[in-house]
Amino acid sequence: MAPPRNRRPGFSRRAQYGLFLGYVIAAAGSLVAAVLLALSAIDPPAFAVLRATVAEVTTPVSSGLSTVGQWFGAIPGSVGSYFGVHDENKRLRKQLSDQHALFMRARSLGYENRRLAALLRLRERVAEPVVTARLVSSSVTSTRRFAVLNAGSWQGVASGQPVIGPDGLVGRILETGPNSARVLLLVDPESVVPVRRTRDGMPALAAGRGDGLVDIRSVATATAAFGPGDVFVSSGIGGIYPPGIPVAHVIRRGPEAGLARTYAQPDTLDYAMVQRAFMPTPPPLTVPQPAPKPTPKPKPKATPTASKPVAR
Repeated sequence: MAPPRNRRPGFSRRAQYGLFLGYVIAAAGSLVAAVLLALSAIDPPAFAVLRATVAEVTTPVSSGLSTVGQWFGAIPGSVGSYFGVHDENKRLRKQLSDQHALFMRARSLGYENRRLAALLRLRERVAEPVVTARLVSSSVTSTRRFAVLNAGSWQGVASGQPVIGPDGLVGRILETGPNSARVLLLVDPESVVPVRRTRDGMPALAAGRGDGLVDIRSVATATAAFGPGDVFVSSGIGGIYPPGIPVAHVIRRGPEAGLARTYAQPDTLDYAMVQRAFMPTPPPLTVPQPAPKPTPKPKPKATPTASKPVAR
């Protein structure tokens, strides 16, 4: 049966009621909008109170609807995260199994190293901490790079002691006062630190540039290549800095040296630890002075005796 051509709502009472209700709602909405508009123009304070009241009433409802919407919206992300975590977990498990052999090899090498050290009776020197203090300032605009430590000679700080931060080597003590000390930073042009590369132990020197970076120069050969990512730690040569402290990593290869960035950044460093020198300078030898010879006492002079007359 074909639908009737008359689509007007007059054929259905429900349609008539719906159309009438729509007209009523539209008229009521227009009336309310006109009243609110007039109220906002005539009495703004009253309109502000009304607006705040409506906001207080609708805020819980909107918050609930927003929470429900966020919950439903997070469902696809949660599903994707689940599968992503599952794949990442599978990849990490495979990587762990691949590196297990390397780990066992490193463990065996560490055991062999300790055994050989015990056989050779090597004695490791451990630098003693002096004090932990705050770096109160550092120079960033000058070509000379210093920092001020709020601890001095009264706390046991002395010139030449290394300063170490949580991330690596900071520098060494240059001057001391009663309650403050001046630190020569690694990036200062006068700073030179003996270092070695971690992957092969190649010796090098980390020299400050004065611009926040350091140059890594080889001491073994002039044609040594330093690639980005090479890590250098202190070697202990020179007797000031303890060995094995992170110093810098190469960020760009240069024609004669590698450009490196230090691990410890003084401008973002709060506290640092002062240690005693790795191999302190022995006290100067005192030449024994010869014992003074005793002064000879003068001999008493002999007094002449009178000759006795000879009896005849």
